Amino acid sequence: MGKGFDQYAAQYDSWFLDNPNVLLSEARLVASTLTNSKNILSVGCGSGLFEKILRDDFGITISDGIEPSQPMAEIARKRGLNVTISTAEEMEIPSGAYDTILFNGCPSYITDLDSVIRKVYAALPDGGRIILIDVPKESTYGLMYNLAKALGTWNHPLLNGTYPPNPYPIEFVNVANWRTTAEKVALLQAAGFSNISFSQTLTTHPLYSDLTPEHPIPGHDRGDYVAVTAIK
Repeated sequence: MGKGFDQYAAQYDSWFLDNPNVLLSEARLVASTLTNSKNILSVGCGSGLFEKILRDDFGITISDGIEPSQPMAEIARKRGLNVTISTAEEMEIPSGAYDTILFNGCPSYITDLDSVIRKVYAALPDGGRIILIDVPKESTYGLMYNLAKALGTWNHPLLNGTYPPNPYPIEFVNVANWRTTAEKVALLQAAGFSNISFSQTLTTHPLYSDLTPEHPIPGHDRGDYVAVTAIK
């Protein structure tokens, strides 16, 4: 997790800024999961773009982040985050320090998600929340990304006319491992989490997802960006 982003830190932000309605839809989803959270740790915080939007536009403050990419972490620090350089597998979380541990967009870049979820369970207080937000493998975006990954490019006849004008950079696609929602639920339950709930956004085809921002809705049956929340 992280090394694939070292060379492309600026490109990561650029993609989101080129897809402003996708960014707003995703930010609204993240914000909706953080209601009543007090002390939030953002694992895989990247450049801190979402954390800045959450603070500026939604009044949600996230002070601490974990990020393995040094260039991404440097950008996040300029945006006000206290960032520890570490992979999710190697991170140390003080017991009881956070009531919410957020993984926004990064679960597919974590190799050993099972051990990470178990580590989070051990660190959270009773009633604490873990939030996994990502593109589900079974979603339209997930299928499209995996096809692009298998082909090694967006520029292929099988993909012509199927992806947005500004597709997710192939460099990021190539290093991802998307999981199904069911796989994430199974890992959460195996670690001891319960009261699992879902919310989703990006419910139109990827060709049209940047035309209009969406508000999150419950469930995981149609969204290309899905939040899975579980309670210890």
